[in-house]
Amino acid sequence: MTRTILESATKTVTIGFDEPFCVIGERINPTGRKKLAAELEAGDFSTVERDALNQVACGAAVLDINAGVVYNSNPNPNETEPPLMRSIVELVQGLVDTPLCIDSSVPGALEAGLAVAKGRPLVNSVTGEEDRLELVLPLIKKYNVPVVAISNDDTGISEDPEVRFAVAKKIVERAADYGIPAHDIVVDPLVMPVGAMATAGRQVFELVRKLRDELGVNTTCGASNISFGLPHRHGINAAFLPMAIASGMTSAIMNPVRQVEMEAVKAANLLMNADPNGGEWIGFSRVIDAVAEGATFPDAARAAAAAGSGRGGRRRRRG
Repeated sequence: MTRTILESATKTVTIGFDEPFCVIGERINPTGRKKLAAELEAGDFSTVERDALNQVACGAAVLDINAGVVYNSNPNPNETEPPLMRSIVELVQGLVDTPLCIDSSVPGALEAGLAVAKGRPLVNSVTGEEDRLELVLPLIKKYNVPVVAISNDDTGISEDPEVRFAVAKKIVERAADYGIPAHDIVVDPLVMPVGAMATAGRQVFELVRKLRDELGVNTTCGASNISFGLPHRHGINAAFLPMAIASGMTSAIMNPVRQVEMEAVKAANLLMNADPNGGEWIGFSRVIDAVAEGATFPDAARAAAAAGSGRGGRRRRRG
């Protein structure tokens, strides 16, 4: 069975077909968050600290780190993003022991994050575009890390799932040319908004099954894309996630601080026998009960973890 191994200094997380669904926390990202962007430009990392701690408390197994701020003082991300990425990675791994996902479209920022990241982070991302393949795949080989492969290329994002599958296959094959194994490629099949494309949900479920059965790769997605532009988005996301998991999706970049979505993931793990004794679900029930009594979700999750429900992941064995 395909297993993608991620590591921090002390913890190992495995993304795999027979593993619990891997939640990659999306919150450390200034895109669309003007307050966070302004804080980062000013050197204020208080929101980053809070988001890191809350996401891990709520069940994130991996934290995505995106430093894509366009500074008012300097709009060139090639200059500003690498040092900011380095600072955030160092800060976050000093606060939590989860593996990281280094997320940037700037190759210099990817390398800056990889240079200071402990363990074996995930890189987000490479596409099928020729210049991107030539820039990113050598970094993946150099640092021996896994990478998210996004199923678009120089022609853009196709609405045809067969084209997106072909792009994913191309990336896997090109990675092999660099000596990068398929188990270190985590394909993002690109989730389209169901509000704009009625077949978007069905398409991604079929594509995930095809990626698993024919390429043998793990998969991920930006889970909230499915509900973009629609009301009550969290309800849609919470329905989408178990259906994607049942189709074979093994991870998602999502907001773990949303109780309804994490509840859906925990229930799906139980139903898919990835929580065989129900221990995680029983532990999570304490969180649900505490929230019903008025606690915030992060505080309730933190208290449940302290009481022994755990957060998943395995400690790395020392030599």
